[in-house]
Amino acid sequence: MPISVGCSGWSYDDWVGKFYPMDLAKKKGEWFSFYAGYFNCVEINSTFYRPPNDFMVNSWIMKAKPHQGFEYSVKMPQLVTHESMVKGETLSASEQALSFERICVKPLAREGMMGSVLFQLSPYFRNEGTSQKTLVGVLDAVDHGNVDYSVEFRHRSWLDESRREIVAEVAELLEERNVAIVLVDGPGFPITHRETADHSYVRFHGRNYDIWYNDESEDDLRLNRYDYIYSKEQLEAWVPRIKEAEKDYSKVRVFFNNHATSKSVRNAFDMMDLLNIEHKSKEIRLQDQKTLSEL
Repeated sequence: MPISVGCSGWSYDDWVGKFYPMDLAKKKGEWFSFYAGYFNCVEINSTFYRPPNDFMVNSWIMKAKPHQGFEYSVKMPQLVTHESMVKGETLSASEQALSFERICVKPLAREGMMGSVLFQLSPYFRNEGTSQKTLVGVLDAVDHGNVDYSVEFRHRSWLDESRREIVAEVAELLEERNVAIVLVDGPGFPITHRETADHSYVRFHGRNYDIWYNDESEDDLRLNRYDYIYSKEQLEAWVPRIKEAEKDYSKVRVFFNNHATSKSVRNAFDMMDLLNIEHKSKEIRLQDQKTLSEL
């Protein structure tokens, strides 16, 4: 299927009673199988915080084997994107990325379960000095010829004078390596249009602009910056873009990261409906939280 729609993660306690049945509350080992009954892909964010070991990767493989065609996209560890690359330590970043590719990416690829590897760059990784050389050095160290790689830029110095597109020379560097620019819907960065690969990657973070860079206030009913539900109208605006990508690219991956209380599940279902993608349906009950003063 050219278009895959899924969520950024599946192991969230606050999905119980909304997406996961209550009788699975203490059966986390069964959550993946339940999730895979509705989606054919997932984005793994945990690899960003801690590189997985062989045991963990093998467990993902075993989980997905009963679900034909299931695909994992994985986030490059922060050791690479938020530490070594920010410091300009290209050799260290390249070695760390290669290690991640060897332990995590290649085993999934051999099983036909590999989606795209996501480089979510640090907001402190700016387009200055030797940053472009560092980015190219790391990308050239990994197997971007056989594995789909995607880059999410997070500092505005990577934008051109229009402040709406990635700098042309950087886009060309990615295009030469078939590396996709991640299309982001969320605070802090414009929705760019330049495509640089034969595959496309879209991430929905939510639009909580006011709390994205600040701590939540005590009287805010939202759980966190990802506690956001997209309206049908907001998602509809993306449909022409995604359908156009479907015509031009071999694979379009769409992930919802607004995971609080299973809002990402609801919006993923909404997007599949808008794109006329057949899927198993389930009502997602999104109960509004109330403060003590309202009870």
